[in-house]
Amino acid sequence: MRPVGAITRGTTGHNRLRRADRWLAAVHEGLLRSAADPLVVDLGYGASPVTTLELFARLRVVRRDLEVVGIEIDPERVAAASAYTRPGLEFRRGGFEIPGRPPLVIRAFNVLRQYPEADAWRHWELMASRLQPGGVIVEGTCSEIGHRAVWAGLDRSGPRTLTFAARFGGVERPSDLAERLPKTLIHRNVPGERVHTFLTDWDRAWAMSAPFGAYGTRQRWIRSALLLADTWPLYTSAPYGGTARWRLGELSLPWSALVS
Repeated sequence: MRPVGAITRGTTGHNRLRRADRWLAAVHEGLLRSAADPLVVDLGYGASPVTTLELFARLRVVRRDLEVVGIEIDPERVAAASAYTRPGLEFRRGGFEIPGRPPLVIRAFNVLRQYPEADAWRHWELMASRLQPGGVIVEGTCSEIGHRAVWAGLDRSGPRTLTFAARFGGVERPSDLAERLPKTLIHRNVPGERVHTFLTDWDRAWAMSAPFGAYGTRQRWIRSALLLADTWPLYTSAPYGGTARWRLGELSLPWSALVS
């Protein structure tokens, strides 16, 4: 079967996906620990397998028998990555059809951004159809050094959550993260759309929280989240939200809140 998708630029780098990996290991720890045979797929790892190796190391802390498969559509990238194969980690040629047994988790970062919006929706559906029951997809984009990131959390029924993440000091205002919205949302960031209203309200809460900046950007972020939670259905408790996640520079809310 011919892989579904196209070869992308393949830009990557050390620690570029650290924020998403940290979120996955914490928010979905229970899923990873309870699954009978956990398989995690890193789809479209790029010109270097470094982020797949990092994902493997981080998730093996959660569960030592967890398996990771890096999937790339470019056979030359697969051949180069194969030198890093080890017990529990392998590399395979493929695309959005996700060859092999159904995974528990699919991580796909900085891949769909390079596709038309309609294709992004179709590829979401194809990936979701390959998940194990109860499985999740983490799909998003991040800046070149990973200081700004936004990702969607999906299950077999479609998108469920959206998470914004930033390095403190890496943004002047929350709406700077708009450039990293998933392909399925980025074109909706215009007046009249809920995602635009949300980012505008977050900027307003950020401005109102400026006095807390005297205690550090982290405290300003937390305060702005508390203000925003008065009018938006942010996750305010574990595992998706609350101070424990906000203090890391994260903020999550239901996908449905942003799509009218």
